[in-house]
Amino acid sequence: MFRTGLNELDAVIAIARERSFRAAARILGVSTTALSNAVAKLEGDLGVRLFNRTTRSVSLTDAGRAFIEQMSPALQDIHAAMEAVRSQQTTPTGTLRINAFAAGAREILSPLVLEFLRRYPEVQIDIVTEERLVDIVAEGFDLGLRRADMVPADMIAVPLGRPQRYAIVGSAKYFETHGAPKTPQDLFKHRCIRARLPNGILFRWRFEKDGEIALIDAPGSLTLDEASLMRTAVLEGVGIGLLLEQDIREDIQEKRVVRVLEDWTPPFADLALYYPSRRNPSAAFKAFIDLARQTGKAATA
Repeated sequence: MFRTGLNELDAVIAIARERSFRAAARILGVSTTALSNAVAKLEGDLGVRLFNRTTRSVSLTDAGRAFIEQMSPALQDIHAAMEAVRSQQTTPTGTLRINAFAAGAREILSPLVLEFLRRYPEVQIDIVTEERLVDIVAEGFDLGLRRADMVPADMIAVPLGRPQRYAIVGSAKYFETHGAPKTPQDLFKHRCIRARLPNGILFRWRFEKDGEIALIDAPGSLTLDEASLMRTAVLEGVGIGLLLEQDIREDIQEKRVVRVLEDWTPPFADLALYYPSRRNPSAAFKAFIDLARQTGKAATA
């Protein structure tokens, strides 16, 4: 007889939360087919359908809703007990899942993540990059990585000593043809590459100098939602782009692009890891946080 395991129960919770087998599979780190098969086996063992499935949506049946309401508290207690035992480990092992935005992940990959893996080869790190701010607890992440000013108020933040800053750049060819802006207001005379946020809103370019703040709705015929595409458009001379400094730093150094309005773009926030309060953190989690704090202190020394 098929015996229900924690993986199957975790799968039901994830699918119910995400309302999608595909999204739940991504979060759990398994294939959609494997997840579907696991749920089918569980439904066969229980003798009821837990989910209504169509090609467009997934929803709980009445039986599925009742099952989760009764099972979920017990499952949380089991995971808490397992976490308490893992916290007694002396050698870091297991998996750490981190949700980050892509530019931030690139910033910490070499100095923190790869250094950690060299020190603790028995630990696995799974980094998921996305621009939207997610609920790391609900989506099964151990840590989040965002700008410090975006860290939720109920989370513990670990500053990493890497202030974030925007760079306004364009190709030399573009500026030869159109001239360079001297003030933020000059941008209204230029072609800008506009950025769309994950929520669909167009990003307003923010400038600050000597206490004066300017918010500019950058004009332009091209709107993008991904930094590497914006970089390509800038290099091709399409217009002026606003990117995080780390996304364009090498191009500035190699003089593939020209930076303008630098005195209007001061650093605005540190990069920070964050996590919820944990009563029984694993050895791997504690070791990662310790190294993160050391890395942050070294960066600001």
